[in-house]
Amino acid sequence: MADETSIKVSTAARDRLAQLAAEHGTTIRSLVEDLAQGTPTQAEYAERAELARAELAAALGHAPSPEAEANARALLERLGAAAHGPQAAA
Repeated sequence: MADETSIKVSTAARDRLAQLAAEHGTTIRSLVEDLAQGTPTQAEYAERAELARAELAAALGHAPSPEAEANARALLERLGAAAHGPQAAA
């Protein structure tokens, strides 16, 4: 038997997870497992950022400045917000 455990959530959360799972043609279990496996941790984000800095430094001959990184991060956040905003679902 696989290594398993239980997670306690409110009835409302369970019902919402059931609805989301049904809409995606999957189970609550798969939905939660996909979330857990597909969402990077803060350490994984930091590792990805460091790899990106190294690749940029190799391609450009120097690492981006903190200001350039902040500008890029702000742009990505704006693009993410636009993609997930109310009109994105329309």
